[in-house]
Amino acid sequence: MMEHRMRAGTEAEHGVDTLTDLDATDERGVSTDLVRAYLNGIGRTKLLTAAEEVDLAKRIEAGLFAEEKLSTCTPVSAGLHADLEVVAQQGRAAKNHLLEANLRLVVSIAKRYTGRGMAFLDLIQEGNLGLIRAVEKFDYTKGYKFSTYATWWIRQAITRAMADQARTIRIPVHMVEQVNRMVRARRELSVSLGREPTVAEVARALDVPEYQVIELISYDREPVSLDQAVGEDGESALGDFVASVDPAGGPGDTAAQGELRNEVSIVLATLSQREQAVIRLRFGLDDGRQRTLDEVGREFGLSRERIRQIEKVTLLKLRAPERAQRLEAYAS
Repeated sequence: MMEHRMRAGTEAEHGVDTLTDLDATDERGVSTDLVRAYLNGIGRTKLLTAAEEVDLAKRIEAGLFAEEKLSTCTPVSAGLHADLEVVAQQGRAAKNHLLEANLRLVVSIAKRYTGRGMAFLDLIQEGNLGLIRAVEKFDYTKGYKFSTYATWWIRQAITRAMADQARTIRIPVHMVEQVNRMVRARRELSVSLGREPTVAEVARALDVPEYQVIELISYDREPVSLDQAVGEDGESALGDFVASVDPAGGPGDTAAQGELRNEVSIVLATLSQREQAVIRLRFGLDDGRQRTLDEVGREFGLSRERIRQIEKVTLLKLRAPERAQRLEAYAS
């Protein structure tokens, strides 16, 4: 855990003092000038050294102690009361200084979550709440830099806000954090490989099964409105081109069928390409037409018996608990 935090802090520090590379475009239409004004404003406070962070943390600690003494009913002399007031005020000033010196850290982290359903300024605001929490919880005696410690709190605040606010369909906080890990891994692999990574490559990078990567990718997709304009003139809506699958069924049936198709795709993605294709053709999963063993054999240039063998082995794989459990809810 400590190694992870140290690595996270190091990554964050690379972008703490650079505002010029930040895209100030807000996906909800907030003025770019407003974003730029905020970035320019927070850039006026210089970054702190480790020694300065410790000094501010000690002042904050002393200030909290002074405020606690002042809040008690224990009588004190006028001189001591005045001294405690000064120390408390210095503690509050130190807290503000530590906060202001790390606002750029929040921006550099928030930038990684843009384009995911929340406006840039909203991400920054949520991150700032995490930063405040970090200032309140920071223990300078542990020996690590404040930015290393604060990075975890900032990320947690942002991802929790995204889980609650950003998505049309809410998913659990722990799943949002896994999706974000997957997105980062895909981005880093794209840069290093010079192309989009395969599911297998992402799974190896995250040290998780391939089917879990497929599941995380499916969570990362946002629903598209049926009212969305399509075509060059924009006069038609997407819903105009979507046929009603089962007029007799209610919306609950349609939704369940959609969820089942999604689960089947996730499970099939754990198989080899040939195994997937054989099952899709034999059961008509793509177009509703079930193919015979002979027809599938002609597709692959294989004998009828060989296709039967592939189908048998694949069905046994699909009955394995880790795959079958995903489809049990739809068995009826």
